[in-house]
Amino acid sequence: MNTNPQPVVSAGLLVIGDEILSGRTPDRNINTIARFCTELGIDLSQVRVVADDVDEVVEAVNALRTRYTHVFTTGGIGPTHDDITAQCMATAFGVELVENPEAIAMMEHRFGDSRALTAARRRMARIPAGATLIPNIVSAAPGFKIGNVYVMAGVPKIMQAMLENIAPTLEGGRRLFSRTIEVGVGESAIAGALKKIQDEYDDVKIGSYPRMGEKPVFTEVVLRGADELRLDEAAQKVHRAVNKAHAEHGVNLG
Repeated sequence: MNTNPQPVVSAGLLVIGDEILSGRTPDRNINTIARFCTELGIDLSQVRVVADDVDEVVEAVNALRTRYTHVFTTGGIGPTHDDITAQCMATAFGVELVENPEAIAMMEHRFGDSRALTAARRRMARIPAGATLIPNIVSAAPGFKIGNVYVMAGVPKIMQAMLENIAPTLEGGRRLFSRTIEVGVGESAIAGALKKIQDEYDDVKIGSYPRMGEKPVFTEVVLRGADELRLDEAAQKVHRAVNKAHAEHGVNLG
């Protein structure tokens, strides 16, 4: 009999957005996060969907963060007036919402010119004081972590990339390792090879994340798994497939 059982690592998920509740936009993130938690040995215990309303978001996140080990939120961190999640988190934690220099630098690097940082884009650099950033390899504007709350984008591709970033930092039932491979061709050029490798290594999670034409790297392939030997085997096969695609398309990443 185990007299010292491993404590349950739990999570709550808060989905934020009028567009979800109205049916205009089908949610694709709940299933992704549920599977993600299962792979990490995290018990996803509750999902809430709330409107773009400050009081509702603050109430929901405060309830979830006191109850669960981890809280994930999706939606409401874009550039428009109804993207209120960052302000809600600042309110919930009782801190100021400030323009984060690191977030500005990330976006300047992405756009290549500080003049491209319009007032709307700068809104996405407003981060609660004391929060740490979650990089966004797809479109640069970061998410953030404050306390035990991980604030991520609602766009599925971006949200998935943020999940990949935070996976190694999360307390869970087992440790996951990751490998990242940069690709200088579009996803379609490697899609068939990735599927074959994924079918062979069903214990390794393989994700492909486009960089939206950020030359010379168009795509990043991220592999995650608990068994490093299997992970490295799969990564080597992805490397070979990527090198073959590069050769066929005359790409040299140096």
